[in-house]
Amino acid sequence: MKQILKTTITILSVAIIMAGCNPAPSGSKSKNSSKGALSGTQAEKAFVAPGEHDEYYGFLSGGFSGQLAVYGLPSGRLFRVIPVFSQDPEKGYGYSEETKPMLMTSHGFVPWGDSHHPDISQTNGELDGRWVFINENNTPRIARVSLTTFETEEIIEIPNSAGNHSSAFITENSEYVVAGTRFGVPIPQKDIPISDYKGNFKGSLTFVKIDPESGHMNIAFQVRMPGFNFDLAHPGRDKSHGWMFFSSYNTEEANSLLEVNASQNDKDFIAAINWKKIEEYIAQGKGHEERAEYAHNTWDDATHTATTVMEDEVLIINPEDVPGAIFFMPTPKSPHGCDVDPTGEYIIGSGKLAATITVHSFTKMLKAIEDKAFDGESYGIPILKYDAVNYGSLEQPGLGPLHTEFDTRGNGYTTFFISSEVVKWNIKNLEVVDRKSTFYSVGHLMIPGGNSRKPFDKYLVAMNKITKDRYIPTGPEVCQSAQIYDISGDKMELILDFPTIGEPHYAAGCPTELLADKSVKIYKLADNKHPYAALSEADSRVERKGNEVHIYLTMIRSHFSPDNIEGVKVGDKVFFHVTNLEQDYDVPHGIAMIGANTSELLTMPGRTETFVWNPKKVGVWPFYCTDFCSALHQEMQGYVRVSPKGSNVPISYTLDEEVPGEEE
Repeated sequence: MKQILKTTITILSVAIIMAGCNPAPSGSKSKNSSKGALSGTQAEKAFVAPGEHDEYYGFLSGGFSGQLAVYGLPSGRLFRVIPVFSQDPEKGYGYSEETKPMLMTSHGFVPWGDSHHPDISQTNGELDGRWVFINENNTPRIARVSLTTFETEEIIEIPNSAGNHSSAFITENSEYVVAGTRFGVPIPQKDIPISDYKGNFKGSLTFVKIDPESGHMNIAFQVRMPGFNFDLAHPGRDKSHGWMFFSSYNTEEANSLLEVNASQNDKDFIAAINWKKIEEYIAQGKGHEERAEYAHNTWDDATHTATTVMEDEVLIINPEDVPGAIFFMPTPKSPHGCDVDPTGEYIIGSGKLAATITVHSFTKMLKAIEDKAFDGESYGIPILKYDAVNYGSLEQPGLGPLHTEFDTRGNGYTTFFISSEVVKWNIKNLEVVDRKSTFYSVGHLMIPGGNSRKPFDKYLVAMNKITKDRYIPTGPEVCQSAQIYDISGDKMELILDFPTIGEPHYAAGCPTELLADKSVKIYKLADNKHPYAALSEADSRVERKGNEVHIYLTMIRSHFSPDNIEGVKVGDKVFFHVTNLEQDYDVPHGIAMIGANTSELLTMPGRTETFVWNPKKVGVWPFYCTDFCSALHQEMQGYVRVSPKGSNVPISYTLDEEVPGEEE
């Protein structure tokens, strides 16, 4: 009872501190508010002149938007929103017949997701700019996005998981993208009292294998863990390559009022997983297959079409199957961030309710394992002695430490949610070097390459949760905000404050020169293998197959072919197979059909897409180009005549000024 009271008082104290750190109420102004947070000299560092390019790409998760946003750094300009886990009417993603399979899951079609943590593929511990991987939290999934097309190419569902939070994190040669579960659940799912949580609910740490050439993903194995909440993760680097580290909380295995009941233990755990040793055990036949239904969705760039395969099995590794491969490192208290510095030696645990930042030593960890310096076990997993693995602690650096990234000069940069600041500190000396305020309640931060052996010591992006008084009011909800800091000198320097879309949880960044020259500009018509493509105007046509009407439509500045179509009847199912014949860079065409219940399409040069229209009314209904493409854009239109069901009007259509086509 005393312990519960003590914990409750601590939490209340934190809440009071948070309230005290909140910004001034809207409408109040400080003496210097008119000057803002930046001087002209500082702001100049973020200015990118018209026609010039940003130094870095920043990929910010959209959180509850389910998408991935591309920003320029240091300008903070939004360049693109990449559809990933949610339908996107701008691009027709999840609406066109070709892209609908990308959003299929074992639960059916899920048109919305919760995207959290992007990570860029690596080779030898350095960013290689091929793909960015990102997780979906609610319906556990991982997506792979091409950094040549900036399109989602693959989504794999993660079975035996719930709250896919501690993902998607990449090993340093892109061997695996790794995912941990936030919520313990019964495995397999079954009807069980929630009060029976302890010992009966389990967690899964999933290792998804990445094909080194294609990037294609497959679940290699899952490690079956206790029902703790696994929060974040980080792969080993350099000397610690071959290990994966996961922070966890709720080692109490509480199931109610977690803000109190999951904060009882003085220390929780960082789980250390030796995946190379697990690979050796698997080669010896260890582990067992279990039934598990999950969707695997892949995009074919040749056919411009996604397909869904429902998988039904996964390889399970229990800790007792792989002795010497899984250990727990005690870490204060309710750790969120779990970060490894570029050398691979220092493992940082950020306890949300701790007054310190904990630094473990990989070298000491190996020695503790060799010496069997254990402090008991949990569910058969050895707990390493805290003093045997701990390098030291950064004492009282701030309030509410969350996440740390690194530069190449031996410094860590940690966000503090409650005290709304970023703190720069020396890892070896465990000394604070600098601190800067954020606006406000900062969550994660990103240094381009900060999750690799080779960070780029130029910019830091802090992503904040509260923005009251930062921007003009827009009703009860204000956009999220981010700050960019110049970290090239000894002191951090705030150079830009900019709004963001959705709720960025994490970000990844890389130099522009790594991606710009690889960017696909045109899809060649000769490479278009879509089964319904019309690769020239001569191929455009209309065909009836029972009550289905297939329109093979082409678009080029500034007309459709065919543009006038007759013989469609009420009750038909009309497929518009639309091919953009342009072979010029940045000339998409759009199409919208009155009465279509899917969406308009925006089709890139050389691509083919399909939408379905179910005409319900007799009449003559127009369609038109929705993307301004030329001076004669307004003239780019057509009509579909819809006759009554059972009428004898034949299929006919016009191709430019040719004789109308007729049904064969």
